[in-house]
Amino acid sequence: MYGGFPATSSEVPRKQGDISSVFVSLSGKGEATLSQRFADQKRRLIAGREDRVKRSWDRLLCKLRDEVRSIEQEGSSAAPRSFQDALRKRRVAVIRDVIPEAEARAYKEEIEAYVQRNLETKRNLETKAFPPRDLQVFELYWPKPRMRARAHPNMVATQRFLMSFWYFHAADAPISPVHPLTYADRPRIRQPGDAGFALGPHVDGGGVERWEDNGYGLGNEYDPWEASSRVSAVADSYNGAGTCSMFRMFQGWLGLSHTGPKEGTLLVNPILSMATAYFLLRPFFAPVSLPPAGGSCLALDMYLDPTNWCLEEHVSSKLEGASPGYAQELSSVLHPHLQLDKTMVHVPQIAPGDYVAWHCDTIHAIDKVHQGQGDPSVMYIPACPVTEANAKYVQRQKQDFLAGVPPPDFPGGKGEREHHGRTTEAELREWADEQGLRSFGFAGWDAQRENLNQGQRSVLEKANQILDL
Repeated sequence: MYGGFPATSSEVPRKQGDISSVFVSLSGKGEATLSQRFADQKRRLIAGREDRVKRSWDRLLCKLRDEVRSIEQEGSSAAPRSFQDALRKRRVAVIRDVIPEAEARAYKEEIEAYVQRNLETKRNLETKAFPPRDLQVFELYWPKPRMRARAHPNMVATQRFLMSFWYFHAADAPISPVHPLTYADRPRIRQPGDAGFALGPHVDGGGVERWEDNGYGLGNEYDPWEASSRVSAVADSYNGAGTCSMFRMFQGWLGLSHTGPKEGTLLVNPILSMATAYFLLRPFFAPVSLPPAGGSCLALDMYLDPTNWCLEEHVSSKLEGASPGYAQELSSVLHPHLQLDKTMVHVPQIAPGDYVAWHCDTIHAIDKVHQGQGDPSVMYIPACPVTEANAKYVQRQKQDFLAGVPPPDFPGGKGEREHHGRTTEAELREWADEQGLRSFGFAGWDAQRENLNQGQRSVLEKANQILDL
């Protein structure tokens, strides 16, 4: 298994950069030609079970065809507003009023003031953002509103609730989803008419690593809600400038403004299990014949039919949409059966203080063009459990916070070291309650609390040691 990824292979500081460092499509570089070892790895992964893999692929394509039709009919309602069965099926949710609306609006105003104040201060002209000529996604991690939002009791409670949907095959698995850890990420303030931050369908948390040893598993072996097998996975084997090494059970952001479909907001692919199984199996297959340019619906159906797809005769090194050091990207050309033009759906209308969450393996994207009048502004705040690797990350992140530099997973440089108004430890301790301080690594966990299993007790004790608590 793989996915939200709790581990990294390196503690080498990241190169300087911005969010374009994470995605080949934003970097201006082409997809890398992979070495022969990836072809060898593909052979090893299916050796001796080629027929079984082909049967799984054929069944999957038939199920995907039906699911695409269902998503077409549901549209944005596929992103559920209620939980339980709906969340388990679609893996996407909107949680209303996590932060009071007035408070969330104030966060946005404070971030804008923080940016402006430090842009106007000559020595701090290194505030980085993307796109470089129209700043929208800021390399800012430690402004006061960001820290208050992460430490807010409602946010911590929401993260704990969401992570309760995961389960464990191993009762003694060293992981505790009821104890959230903080993962510092960027804010985004997108301007009307923007087409520069056109981030297409992708999955965060690694790329080619998914097919390396200790990857997801193929086809029917993939289980999106089982957590124990992800604990020891390594997500970042190439020290990319923005690849995620912390296990995030859910991605998420807090809305800071009113926004709706086609207004520069989020799109998700609510198929999840089948979509993930598909892009994992896709590199092993090739079409017998290609569709004619501008062909009919019938021609497309024939192209997508399982009988038109076979295992690669000469195994290539291609891992469609994956490049070392970058996130996994998807497209209609490389992943035609997902029919992304039909299955990527908008989240519904969002108000300041609403929290949008999606499972860490979910394919998601941003509107190519912001057609609205406002500025869809968000703070990225994922939900992360306690694991040994996550605790090690938070210990490094804590030191980066105190120094004012970017967190371990993000492009390096001096960051906010000299910025006026960034959060101090004293201010954090003033705002945050005990749970909030624990999530930042500034207070210890009670490993002897009732109702904890042995795996939780052991990982909390280990986390306290790692965090010097």
